[in-house]
Amino acid sequence: MGRATELQLRHRPRGATLVSLRDRLNSELKAAMRSNDATRRDALRMVLAAVQRAEKEGKHELADDEMLGLLARELKVRRESVDAFRAGGREDLVAREEAAIAVVSEFMPQPLSEAELRAMVEAAIAESGAASPRDMGKVMGILSPRTRGRADGKAVSQLVTQLLAARAAGGS
Repeated sequence: MGRATELQLRHRPRGATLVSLRDRLNSELKAAMRSNDATRRDALRMVLAAVQRAEKEGKHELADDEMLGLLARELKVRRESVDAFRAGGREDLVAREEAAIAVVSEFMPQPLSEAELRAMVEAAIAESGAASPRDMGKVMGILSPRTRGRADGKAVSQLVTQLLAARAAGGS
């Protein structure tokens, strides 16, 4: 049992159960199968298949944070598919992909607001001691694990660049 899991077990409220993301996905799949919800069932099977594929490639069971990263990648692929299907005039496939996006999005953590993201970026800049855009790698190294699955990496990168450029211009 990993250290994080041990801590979670020790510090959970009395009577509360620890439910992993994998358990939630499996129980939702069973519920979708029982209710004959084909769209939800297919989306959950797609996610669980991606999880199994990643575990097979990595030769280890994925932790919840790794699974969130995988879910984020699946969402990105689905969004790209929606754009491609729209361009090709396949509205039937667009509807199916958007339904899958809605199902998978339920398992993602609450996205960061603009203000929360800005506060996290400013804290990471202060923590790393970054002074110019050249220090972006340090800041992103701190931010990436904290924002994974909760904010778009491109948006985080743009905000870091913007704040570091402002800091460099103001500090000169």
